[in-house]
Amino acid sequence: MGNIKVLEICAGAGGQALGLEQAGFETAAAVEIDRDACATLRLNRPNWDVHQTDLKEFNANSFVGVDLLAGGVPCPPFSVAGKQLGADDERDLFPSAIRLVRECQPKAVLLENVRGLSSPRFADYRRAIIFELGAMGYEVFWDLLKSSDYGVPQLRPRFVLVAIKREYSHRFDFPLADGVIFTVADAIGDLMAADNWSGVARWKKKAAAIAPTIVGGSKKHGGADLGPTRAKRQWAELGVDGKGIANEPPNSDHPIDHMPRLTLRMAARVQGFPDHWEFSGKKTSQYRQIGNAFPPPVARRIGEAIAAAIQGTASKTKSNGKFNLEWAAE
Repeated sequence: MGNIKVLEICAGAGGQALGLEQAGFETAAAVEIDRDACATLRLNRPNWDVHQTDLKEFNANSFVGVDLLAGGVPCPPFSVAGKQLGADDERDLFPSAIRLVRECQPKAVLLENVRGLSSPRFADYRRAIIFELGAMGYEVFWDLLKSSDYGVPQLRPRFVLVAIKREYSHRFDFPLADGVIFTVADAIGDLMAADNWSGVARWKKKAAAIAPTIVGGSKKHGGADLGPTRAKRQWAELGVDGKGIANEPPNSDHPIDHMPRLTLRMAARVQGFPDHWEFSGKKTSQYRQIGNAFPPPVARRIGEAIAAAIQGTASKTKSNGKFNLEWAAE
C-alpha cells in the first residue's frame, strides 16, 4: 500500500492505532496523557514514538505532511453521563484537534466520538467544525457507525468524522457493513470453556447475540464493571454478570447455571483486540483502557477507505456519508 503515516492523538490503549496499522498506516507518533495507556503502547509497539502529554500542550508542526491525523477525542462533553456540556466542558479536545490539523496539514483526518455528538443540541457545534475544516481545504464526511457491522460483538455506535483534502475527497466513502453477525459466544466461547466449566454449552446459547456497549468509565467515575444498570441487565440476558471483572474464567467447580463474569481478556476480545495485545497497569486501569478503546476492526475498515481515497485504489463503499448541514440543524 506504500508508506502512509498517521499521527495518532488521544491514543489510549491503541485500538484505533492498531486498526490503522492493519489498514497499512505507519504510526508516526502516538499522543496520550494516561501513564498506563502509554505503557501499553510501548509494551506492544516499542518502535512507536509515544508522547505522554496533555494534547493541549502538544505541537504538531514537526509532523507537517503526515497522511492522516486520527484520534478518539474524549467523549464526556457529548455523553449523557458527562452531562453533555459540549464546548463548555473543559475536557472538550475538539479545538485542540482542529489546531493540530492546522499545524500539520494532513491529507486526511479521522476523529470519533459517542453518538451523543450527533444529537440536535450539538448542531451548531458540528457546523462550526465543518466550516473550520472546510476553510482549510477539507471535504467533511460524518456518519454514525455501529461496531457490530464490522465484526465486533457489541453495538458500540460511534459518530465518526472523516475529513479529506478536496483533491482526494471524491474517492472516499464509508465502508460497507460486513453483513455477518459476530456474537459474544463466537468471540469468547473458547475462553469460557478454557477451564472445563460444564455450563459452557448452555451459556453459549444465551450468549449467541450482540452485546451492549462496553463502558470503560473514567478515573472519577466507573470501576471495573460493565456499565450502568441498564447495560448490566442486558449482559445478564446474555448470561454474563456485569457487576465486575473476573480474574479467571469459570472452572469445573462452578455449577452449570453459574453466571460468569468477563475476564480482562474476554472484554478485550469483545472490543476486537487480538490476544497478543497486552495491557499495562492495575486491573481497573486495564479495564478502563479496554472499555474506552475504539475497536481495531472498525478502525481498520475506515482506515482502508481513507487509504484508498488518498492513494487512488479501489475500496468497497456504502451510501454517501457526506455530512448534511440541514440534518445537523434538525
